[in-house]
Amino acid sequence: MEADERTERGERILDAACELLLAWGYRRVTTDEIARRADVGKGTVYLHWKTKDALLLAVVLRAKAADHGRQLARMRADDRNILPSRLLRASLLDFMDDPVLRALYLDDSDILGRLNDIAKKELAELVEAGTQTLRSQLTALRTHGLVREDLSVDQQMYVCMATAGGYFQAEVLFPERAPARPEERADLLCHAIHTALERHGEPDTRALAAAAPGIIARYARLEELSRQEVRRQLRQ
Repeated sequence: MEADERTERGERILDAACELLLAWGYRRVTTDEIARRADVGKGTVYLHWKTKDALLLAVVLRAKAADHGRQLARMRADDRNILPSRLLRASLLDFMDDPVLRALYLDDSDILGRLNDIAKKELAELVEAGTQTLRSQLTALRTHGLVREDLSVDQQMYVCMATAGGYFQAEVLFPERAPARPEERADLLCHAIHTALERHGEPDTRALAAAAPGIIARYARLEELSRQEVRRQLRQ
């Protein structure tokens, strides 16, 4: 019961920190206010996290871990979600729905402040793991004939990251140009990636079934790494 109470209390503190980070930004958030919002003592916050930076970084890491968990769940539910067009379609919808992810992906200094630099340093290993996961995903899809081979894997990775990054940025830079429905914006990204990388027509279901287990295993590992990072910020 004590462990359950500690976990619940930690989640309540994270929720309070997240609300304040988004409402006030990194510079104005204090541990005192987080404790008040979470209805705990300031000392209780420090029982879980050594510093304010560690706590706010955990907010960012939790959002990333949840994002990886959603990606993994979608792949497990439908083999077609291992395709980059469908994966990035869902990622854009997640980005639009989660203000922490938006702040992170857009380097929003008003919200994250110097947490931006801390996150880049602390998340470097996780970011590299994500890059290698994408590389292994594209390699597996090429092996099973599910994406074309007229570009190298490195070029395909760049297409994925640059195209998705452009759509993320467009949400801020050109909001008046965007279709009203988020799903339509996501569909356009899906179409762009499908056209650039994947084979025409419906994907081969047997090839999808053959490629899915290995790709899902890599994303499961990525999710676990992101959750390990959340736990690593906790005071031991």
